[in-house]
Amino acid sequence: MHAINLEPLSRLEQFGQPPAIDSTYAEEAIAFILKQIDRNLEAFTHQFPAPASENLIYPAIDNVEWTSSFWTGMLWLAYEYTGDDKYRHVAESQLQGYKERVEKRIETNTHDIGFLYSLSCVAAYKLTGNEEAKQTALLAADLLMERYFDKAGIVQAWGELSDPEQQGRMIIDCNLNLPLLYWATEVSGEPKYAEAARSHVKQAAAFIVRDDASTYHTYYMDVETGLPRFGRTHQGYADDTCWSRGQAWGISGFPLSYLYTGDKELLELTKKLSNYFLNRLPDDLICYWDLIFLEGNEQERDSSAAAIAACGLLELSRHLPLLDPSKNVYENAALHILKSLHENYTAKNYPESSGVLIHAVYNKPRGMGIDECNIWGDYFYFEALIRIVKDWKPYW
Repeated sequence: MHAINLEPLSRLEQFGQPPAIDSTYAEEAIAFILKQIDRNLEAFTHQFPAPASENLIYPAIDNVEWTSSFWTGMLWLAYEYTGDDKYRHVAESQLQGYKERVEKRIETNTHDIGFLYSLSCVAAYKLTGNEEAKQTALLAADLLMERYFDKAGIVQAWGELSDPEQQGRMIIDCNLNLPLLYWATEVSGEPKYAEAARSHVKQAAAFIVRDDASTYHTYYMDVETGLPRFGRTHQGYADDTCWSRGQAWGISGFPLSYLYTGDKELLELTKKLSNYFLNRLPDDLICYWDLIFLEGNEQERDSSAAAIAACGLLELSRHLPLLDPSKNVYENAALHILKSLHENYTAKNYPESSGVLIHAVYNKPRGMGIDECNIWGDYFYFEALIRIVKDWKPYW
């Protein structure tokens, strides 16, 4: 791994103490999420929320997007938290659709197979022992492995493997797709899945992460020679800026690889990404859509990136030793972010909304889902809250 700078935290004093919240506060925040899930339950039993809302209301779509599983994952979280079978029944009713999708290869030319099957089928297997869900998730892992280029050591993000525009492109989001591969090795005994995941996360650390601990959104590798080519953005402001959600995917994803590899360098790397992210937050701690934008401008926030980062900070803190002086700092930072999301960024004052978090951005350069609800933001906000009220075992 190349030398990467660790910036000192500018908000060390603020994050030295937790915010004034308790279990009742967190339970109230979760109660609102459950209310929104309940109002959506009928509409999103056989269909799914679109990736982003329109006027704060999610259109209903079939299981064709990379985001379907964030809704299914919310159902599993709701079931795990409440014990209410109504959530389990809907989540289980959707498993056949995930099986059909992987068997018929419906919109599967993407590394987001990891997202899709970790939060649906792997979660089902972990929570209920569902053997068919396990087999479906293993089929998905096989499909994901088809996207792995051995010489480049990466899983291609999008598109046909022969497409010159996409060939050899890895993106920071893929950190969250790798757990499906680690899990597949654990349950099958086949080492190839985890070997591919370990290789990809190593390449991401080497090339997507810049020397200053910011990240490219995407990076191209030469699949014939294995040599690095160049970094570029897809959803950020510019190639040389740091897309906020991309940085959050790094903060959340590198510790998930640590879960399976025990590689402590991944925790040290996550500290560096975390400091870079936290140092560029406005006063209310909810990032703008690109970290080049600081306090006092007219750009949109991305509450979904904040929620993803909060999950990553909690996962990072969980693995740091008690004597690490930054352990509580990262945990406190996550709690401060969650407090700000709860108080200023939920749809509780928008009774018509079917979402949870407002003021999110899907893809600003392409004009998609700007200042709307994003279904992954809703999921990660819920996951982060579950993490602080119970000893939660990740679906990842």
